[in-house]
Amino acid sequence: MDILQYTFFQNALLAVILIGFAGGIIGTYVVTRRMVFITGGITHASFGGLGIGFFLGISPTLTALVFAVLSALGVEWMSRKNGVREDSAIAAFWALGMAIGIICIFMTPGYTPELSEFLFGNILTITRFDLMIFTLYTIGLILAFALFYRHIVYTAFDRDFAATRRLPVRLIEYGMTFLVSVCVVLTIRLVGIMLLMSLLTVPQMISDLFFNRYKYIIYSSVMLSILSGIAGLTISYYINIPAGACIVFILVLFYGIARVSIWGSRLQKFRG
Repeated sequence: MDILQYTFFQNALLAVILIGFAGGIIGTYVVTRRMVFITGGITHASFGGLGIGFFLGISPTLTALVFAVLSALGVEWMSRKNGVREDSAIAAFWALGMAIGIICIFMTPGYTPELSEFLFGNILTITRFDLMIFTLYTIGLILAFALFYRHIVYTAFDRDFAATRRLPVRLIEYGMTFLVSVCVVLTIRLVGIMLLMSLLTVPQMISDLFFNRYKYIIYSSVMLSILSGIAGLTISYYINIPAGACIVFILVLFYGIARVSIWGSRLQKFRG
């Protein structure tokens, strides 16, 4: 318990809890809508925004957020309006973001040590300002789901059915894409660009093994994210390894244990 007296660990712990809530909610929508690939595209496209931020000497998080949101909305617009296949549009923005990021970082004078924090994550550098921004985002996300839960669920499972119910499907999709983009950029500091997709998908994969109802998948995903986050953060502190990689490893370990338990119960029923 002595580690709780350090401010950087307190900030990291609060960040893990907030990201657990936001990631559990957003990740459930991502998996249900089968948006894992587009989430990966947004994640890597945001690298272009990071490069622009470093080159111009302004906040990389802000420029990455703008770039990620524009890329996500661009994918939606191209795939819906211009008849471009969604995976092709994602690949185009993915490549564009990475290319712009590499060019800008190469042209940035001097060394950019902060770049590794975005590539591989470093939650111990989270500040009070970062926590305030993520708290506002998490509160807004929870309110959005509380007010429009049925609309979001209908659109996530069957957009055609949602359209027959006269729901603003297009508006909901654009709004959720925006929220996904913001969540991606804000959580990059936790696990980095390389491992971010797993944080938004593995808890939902585990929950899907045991639950069928959307809200129960959200609840269990949030609990798994927070539990693995706290465990990974604590372990990484004591053995001095990156917290993001440790968190993701624990999540994958949980998934393996859940799979083995499911297979064991089925085998037991078969023998019985």
